[in-house]
Amino acid sequence: MTSVGKNGRSSTGLPVGMSVELDPEVVVKPDGTVFGGSPARLFRLNPAGQEAFSQLRSGVVGTAAAAALARRFSDAGLVHPQRQGLPAENEGRPARRGTVTVVVPVRDRAAELERCLAGLGAGEQEAVAEVIVVDDASHDPAAVAAVAQRHGARVIVRTVNGGPGPARNEALKQVGTPLVAFLDSDCLPSEGWIDDLVGHFDDPLLAAVAPRVVAGGRAARTFAERFTQARPVLDLGGLPARVAPLSRVSYLPTAALILRREALEDVSGHRGFDEDLRFGEDVDLVWRLLEAGWRVRYDPSVEIGHEDPSAWKDLLRRRFAYGTSAAALEQRHPGKVAPLVAVAAPVSTVAALLARRPVLAAVTFAAGYADSWMALKKAGTDPDDLLRPLAVGVRETFFGIGRWTSQFALPVAVAVAAVPGNRRRGRLLAAAALVVAPPVREWLRDKPDIDPVRWTAAVLMDDAAYGAGVWAGSFRRRHFRAVRPSWKWRLLGSVTRSR
Repeated sequence: MTSVGKNGRSSTGLPVGMSVELDPEVVVKPDGTVFGGSPARLFRLNPAGQEAFSQLRSGVVGTAAAAALARRFSDAGLVHPQRQGLPAENEGRPARRGTVTVVVPVRDRAAELERCLAGLGAGEQEAVAEVIVVDDASHDPAAVAAVAQRHGARVIVRTVNGGPGPARNEALKQVGTPLVAFLDSDCLPSEGWIDDLVGHFDDPLLAAVAPRVVAGGRAARTFAERFTQARPVLDLGGLPARVAPLSRVSYLPTAALILRREALEDVSGHRGFDEDLRFGEDVDLVWRLLEAGWRVRYDPSVEIGHEDPSAWKDLLRRRFAYGTSAAALEQRHPGKVAPLVAVAAPVSTVAALLARRPVLAAVTFAAGYADSWMALKKAGTDPDDLLRPLAVGVRETFFGIGRWTSQFALPVAVAVAAVPGNRRRGRLLAAAALVVAPPVREWLRDKPDIDPVRWTAAVLMDDAAYGAGVWAGSFRRRHFRAVRPSWKWRLLGSVTRSR
């Protein structure tokens, strides 16, 4: 595998010959401007930049200029490298055979481990050199060892239970391959998933890549199982992304994740995961990799099944536990855990609409339009077709505020809305619209096999459990930045120019 020092990470382009695709949400205008990415930005391309961009639109990085632009655009989320990586005949293509060690932490759950290792099919994947099962102080270690032996996996036994982070760190001490794949025992891996993703590491700056984690396992028998299969907690969506805080995909779970061992050693030596974090250790590791200049990618073209809890109490307990990590992550990575990014103009418009003040809503929307129009005009860009994206911004702000309210402020919203007065009914309707709209939109979009009333109630319970965990972690840490929205005054920042 190719090594690149820290000083060269920001300036190294994508490898020439690598396949890429344009993000499906990118808008290319006739005047040479490109709009998109996450967070969304507007790029003006000079003639040389437009020529390089035309290569990227064809699907292959063909020149050094296209490689430099591909890096810039992939960092911004406008372009995504493809999983096949470099063609086999490319002399610079790194070796792939036997480059991956698979690490599966487990405590008991022998039946789940059996399904996981059977689905992994390590011997049938070219890239897999070895599978290590880390027994994290199981009550029945013989059952875990028997399953591992049947599938040719090596077993490391821990005598004290420490959780998945310390278990993975124990295995890292014995990994000698350039890449390591972490896989949870409750996952049902698809055939060849590691071989499918390893081509991403032809990019020398890539530290980690993850597949999409979808519902898997037994047929749904309970309402909780039907809910988790329709709304898997680890599913990050169907669009590819460069992972970055406060973007479309801000983290990756280690339920199924492939990492470059050199990058792990770069940010933490052989320690890997922060053992002080019982939850959120995977988010912390991903963000440390990004802070060190490495890239991390999400590729939903490859899917892994994952089995969530089958009972509501277990499901809500897990969601609460996930939430408790938010305050600790905010301490380690200030400003990256904001549950909502609020922009002045659309927030003002939403507030006016909820207060049934249409004139004020029109004024605030017009102010946001004027601000964006002037920013584009100042940059020399034709400010046409602004109404639609600004309207979308107001819509998404409404749903974002609703989700934030259901997670962190539902009792307060209900109490304020219920205060006696002339506008009490209007306040109650506004609060109900905010809270109910996000789950109803999900129901209309995804068409789950659950009626809309029970679906909405289930989503609100799920949100409340996670939010309660965030609040609990915040009280424990004595700071509340993890529940506080991030504020931006301007809707559109500066326009990026291509040189």
